[in-house]
Amino acid sequence: MSYKIVPFNAPGLSGFPLRLLTALAELPGFGAIIATKFFADIGLKQFRRTDARGLGWSVHPVFEHEMGDICREMDAGGVDLARADSIEPPSRLPFETAGDFTAAYLTGLTSPLKVGHQVVAWHMECEARPPALRAIVAMDAEDVLKQARISAARYEAGTPLGPLDGVPVAVKDEMDQAPYPTSVGSRVRVARPALADAEIVARLRKAGAILIGKANMHELGLGVTGINPHWGAVRNPYDPARMTGGSSSGPAAAVAAGYCPIALGADAGGSIRIPAAFCGVFGLKPTFGRLSERGVAPLCMTMAHVGPIAACVRDLAIAYALMAGRDPADPNTGHQPAPTLAALDSSLAGRRIGVYKPWFEDAAPSVVQACSGMLDAFADAGVEIVEIDLPGLNLLRTVHLITIASEILASQWDADGRRRVYSHDLRLNFALSRYLTGRDYVHAQRLRADLCQHFYQTLTQVDAIATPTIGLTAPQIPQQALTTGLADISLTDNIMRFITAANVTGLPAVTFPAGYDELGLPIGCQLIGRAWTEDVLLRFAAAGERLVRWRNPAIHRRLLPQ
Repeated sequence: MSYKIVPFNAPGLSGFPLRLLTALAELPGFGAIIATKFFADIGLKQFRRTDARGLGWSVHPVFEHEMGDICREMDAGGVDLARADSIEPPSRLPFETAGDFTAAYLTGLTSPLKVGHQVVAWHMECEARPPALRAIVAMDAEDVLKQARISAARYEAGTPLGPLDGVPVAVKDEMDQAPYPTSVGSRVRVARPALADAEIVARLRKAGAILIGKANMHELGLGVTGINPHWGAVRNPYDPARMTGGSSSGPAAAVAAGYCPIALGADAGGSIRIPAAFCGVFGLKPTFGRLSERGVAPLCMTMAHVGPIAACVRDLAIAYALMAGRDPADPNTGHQPAPTLAALDSSLAGRRIGVYKPWFEDAAPSVVQACSGMLDAFADAGVEIVEIDLPGLNLLRTVHLITIASEILASQWDADGRRRVYSHDLRLNFALSRYLTGRDYVHAQRLRADLCQHFYQTLTQVDAIATPTIGLTAPQIPQQALTTGLADISLTDNIMRFITAANVTGLPAVTFPAGYDELGLPIGCQLIGRAWTEDVLLRFAAAGERLVRWRNPAIHRRLLPQ
């Protein structure tokens, strides 16, 4: 099947025009007319006429897929974290890494307590600047310093807990972290302080990480701009007039701005990878079910993933390894083989990367050039670049949209009477989503099963599929959107063009910097891998990490003494 993705041609709306369209869409008669036009634009008619070969699945398709003979390791203490030490960050990296922090503590150059004070001071400065960065929306200074004192005492006693002890980590406001409320970027519910950490947050706390607070996000995760009228638009550290992307906007901006080398995000439609790419850092969306969702807001039940955003591949690998694995309280995690970092110290020679050229090249010229250059460098390292075909991509965005919109709308069922509290872009999405049917959702899952098989079959021939992460670099933030949000289907399509495949299929995907455009804005390269092979993707990303001519963000502070 040829590549036939028809671009959307519609103006972006914010301010009064968005308010007006939202009000009309919420009226039954006008809403039906607007929804009919919108769904025609996204290909709903073709979607409904397309036969599905599969019947769907009883559990997530990635659990049923035959993984093949994949070697796994697991020592008595869990994943062998020492393998991450084979990935040494480049010396010219513009960001401080977890290894920089622990090395400074072990040599007495500084202490976790001093770093805790630096984090608090930097946050105050970022919020006082015009415009405010808005990466972190809740920071309890007393709690941060308490954690820092406990970590400092462990270093003084010579008993640090490991490679993340005393390392600052930010947590997306979609997952519980005591003692903060979890607002999910919204004001619809009265958020009360969490009594316990989400499982993945608890695992990092147990490893000694200093949890610095809650990071901003696009409201309910249903958006890719990072513009949140409730808590403020997150500003891109490379250019504060531009978007961070979303929905894990705050975590990515926090890493790029130097708050922390690691942050936790969630990804149901690129929400880790999009902001990581826009902000010039690294992001990993693991295989569906690899990390526990316990304590994470249940917004999108079959496509949502949690995972790390980090300053370097080593940090990405360590955070992933510490969080991955089974959780008896989350049945989705019970299907996985043991997590591993085995591929990190292996050679790239003989590996194979698949490229579907029509898809790969459907991006801005600067993006295609940077990502093509990355593939050329991989080829020089012995990787075989293989041309592949991926049928069905014309249905991908429709299947994803119907699934994510239906699931997030269902998650807000009991908040229907308070819909006017949502931002206008979210209200418009909900107003239109109400015209989808149960039959649309079921049919989307049947077509989804077919799409999964296309990707799974292709990945029996290659180790990963390469694309740009995003079709363009970070757009400017419209001033009017600050109070209403932004509804721009054309921009959203450009941002998500390469993103949704990994969510629909449940496959792991990594984004890593591939360079910068003519304005100095970061460009991301994405690799989608076989299920449960996150270590292979991390190995590729580590090779790419050493090829970038790094540029410093405009907004950034180093927390360690120079």
